[in-house]
Amino acid sequence: MSLRVIKSSFLTLLQDYGRYGYQHVGLTHSGPLDEHAYLWANRLLDNHYNAAQLEISYGVFAAEFLEDSVIALCGADLRATLGGKSITPWQTYNIKRGDIIEFASPKHGLRAYLAIKGGFKVTETLSSVAAVVRENLGGLNGDGSKVSPGDQIVYEKKAHQMTSRVPEKFIPAYSSSITLRFVPNISVSSAGLDAQAVFQNTPYEVTQNIDRMGYRLSGEPIQVPLEGIVSQGISVGSIQLPKDGQPIVLMKDRQTMGGYPLLGCVTAIDLPLLAQSSPGTKVKFRAVDIDDVESELVIYKKFFNVAA
Repeated sequence: MSLRVIKSSFLTLLQDYGRYGYQHVGLTHSGPLDEHAYLWANRLLDNHYNAAQLEISYGVFAAEFLEDSVIALCGADLRATLGGKSITPWQTYNIKRGDIIEFASPKHGLRAYLAIKGGFKVTETLSSVAAVVRENLGGLNGDGSKVSPGDQIVYEKKAHQMTSRVPEKFIPAYSSSITLRFVPNISVSSAGLDAQAVFQNTPYEVTQNIDRMGYRLSGEPIQVPLEGIVSQGISVGSIQLPKDGQPIVLMKDRQTMGGYPLLGCVTAIDLPLLAQSSPGTKVKFRAVDIDDVESELVIYKKFFNVAA
């Protein structure tokens, strides 16, 4: 059976863990902006870590379940209701045929992740379901389009189960002020040590210019020592410094090459906090050693059974 979409006004996308192995031809790997919430939603249901989910940004979404199953809701609190009753994220819910789930405007955070037992059954495009609007790739129809009213997304009927919840210590607080760890860039593509010093001691603010490609920040402009660099491959979390001196943190749908000087890279574990940050959020950056965060990431991926 399937999930029948009734309302989808902003941006709801099908996402799995991402499209890997195609950056050499210019295709970003995409995947969930809030990887932490996505992975927990699949874990609560004993799904494979790559099982397809819905990433619901900013709310204003409604759909009807056409068969019994079990869902998990993680990430932002978008004032969701199930069958007309309020539900909260970071736990599972048994759903019956005919149940309607609805999301309103954000209470905390920006993006909620709706997973279903066994994952949504969607045909992969280049080995992934991940929808990238800019590249017209992935999603329900393979063309990168967002989920729209009238769409039906297939899932398998599953028996009900006991409720599972994420332990409190693993539930992040989506605060109006966050600190992000980053690994400084000290290579030839670096913005320079003086720029690093200013960057680490300047409070920034999330601007209105945010999307799945990147988050533009506003603060004391940093003098850019270079007009640009030779274009090179850039990773998720890279912090670019364009000519206006205001940093841009690159997200999952970033371009695969870039020619701006780099300040460093936000750690993969911290990046979901930025993905849930609305305009006006205060942001500070703290430099860390790459060996420390790599060890943490190995443990994190092992916990979620994510392939290396």
